[in-house]
Amino acid sequence: MADGKRTGPGGLPYRPCAGVVLINAEGLVFAGQRIDMPGAWQMPQGGIDKGEDPRGAALRELVEETGVSPEKVEVLGETPSWVYYDLPPELLGKVWKGRYGGQRQKWVLMRFLGDDADIRIDTDHPEFEEWRWMPAAALLENIVPFKRAVYEEVLAAFRDRLA
Repeated sequence: MADGKRTGPGGLPYRPCAGVVLINAEGLVFAGQRIDMPGAWQMPQGGIDKGEDPRGAALRELVEETGVSPEKVEVLGETPSWVYYDLPPELLGKVWKGRYGGQRQKWVLMRFLGDDADIRIDTDHPEFEEWRWMPAAALLENIVPFKRAVYEEVLAAFRDRLA
């Protein structure tokens, strides 16, 4: 089945999304604590706009969620295929105006070349209330449960570059 034709729960399509695995010089991963879910940490991610490719969307999301400009990162790679997750039943029909059953995601690995002061989560539409550099294992322990399998797959794809 083609990536764009696979359907999620309730026969709903998957929302195309791009994510960023931003690592520092030590191989630690950027994680932000969601404003709307205290205690839930995640990496920057968001929808792919019409006409955008996953890498372009990942760079845009990085700016929108962290204030980090493309000049402050080096793109190191991306997941070889789409990674999928289904929304849990309690969220189905409630998020994304009920149009999607989950997400299909491409993740882009980027090395942060700036200083921590270049990270500004107080953006126009903030998603994070706090951020930190985390070892991959700590991020997996603090992600919302329904995204854990996706994070395991993504972090495994880039394991050789992570702390």
